[in-house]
Amino acid sequence: MRNRILSVDIFRGATILLMVLVNTPGTWSNVYAPLLHADWHGYTPTDLVFPFFLFIVGTSIAFSYKNRTVDAKAYRKIAIRAFKLVALGLFLGAFLIHYPFFKNFSDIRFPGVLQRIGVVFFFTAILFINLNWKKLIWVTGILLIGYWLLMTFVPVEGVASTLDRAPNNLANWIDVKVFGSHNYKADYDPEGLLSTIPAMASALLGVFTGLILTSDQEKKATILMGLGGSFLILGHLWDIVFPINKALWTSSFVLVTAGWANLILALIYYLTDVKKLEFGSIFRYAGANAIVIYFLSSFISKVMGQIKIGETSLHGWLFQNIFVHDFLALKTSSLLYGLSVVLFYSLLGYILYQRKIFIKV
Repeated sequence: MRNRILSVDIFRGATILLMVLVNTPGTWSNVYAPLLHADWHGYTPTDLVFPFFLFIVGTSIAFSYKNRTVDAKAYRKIAIRAFKLVALGLFLGAFLIHYPFFKNFSDIRFPGVLQRIGVVFFFTAILFINLNWKKLIWVTGILLIGYWLLMTFVPVEGVASTLDRAPNNLANWIDVKVFGSHNYKADYDPEGLLSTIPAMASALLGVFTGLILTSDQEKKATILMGLGGSFLILGHLWDIVFPINKALWTSSFVLVTAGWANLILALIYYLTDVKKLEFGSIFRYAGANAIVIYFLSSFISKVMGQIKIGETSLHGWLFQNIFVHDFLALKTSSLLYGLSVVLFYSLLGYILYQRKIFIKV
């Protein structure tokens, strides 16, 4: 199990460090295209990051709850962990460094990355400890197909639903009706309510990968490669009628991202478990405290953005005075700033790992 978990830690760590990179450029006005989300339909490397993390949440569930103990204590532990994740996410969205230290209630965003991780973890873990793998396949299929049918065939206030960013987009309409001003944007939220349904499927597909890695199957890397390729093909075929879209977390998006996740994890598994190569330690260190690193990077970034230095922020001052130079393109300077932040949290992950400090949320 040690090497298999090592493979997952490397993948998790690489994912979380990439998440830090795309979330902390020097300036959002100058970012290389692969480090930005797709405008709407389609996907970029950045759009893979969050679904990769949910995928690895599912894989970790398969490791952590493999004994499938079903009792009040198990449910309580799952619920407490989910609550902590949601609470941390709400705190990040509401915190201010100055009085009154929290935003006005009407300005607080309710959905968010950590909130979605918490909700998806809760339901996926509950499903995993109660259902066998065959029933989980049925559940996954129902979630993906059901979401597609809802998004394409259910009208919105008598108007045919659309997959464009519009008032008659069912997912967007529900978020506006339920959350009102508490969304990321006035008309939608990329971590919204209805799109959490297929996000659970992202984690469930990770569960199946975890079951393969903990099984007695031979040639596990080959099996994962086959799964990854199959998911990619199915996802791109589904894209024809249900476009790949991260903001809506469409079913085609779930399959495509799970496909890439399986392919990359298969490669890591092959190199570390089959060939016994030593590599990726820096990712393993970050992966061992992934949620902590994500939370700290988001919290510190918010604080640096709120500390004013003249007419700019501490973040802006550091970027302008250390990374901006006449001989560098602004996009390069912005990237270097992000890479320096990644280096900082990589070193933090290394220190925590070496001191055997593993903070579990």
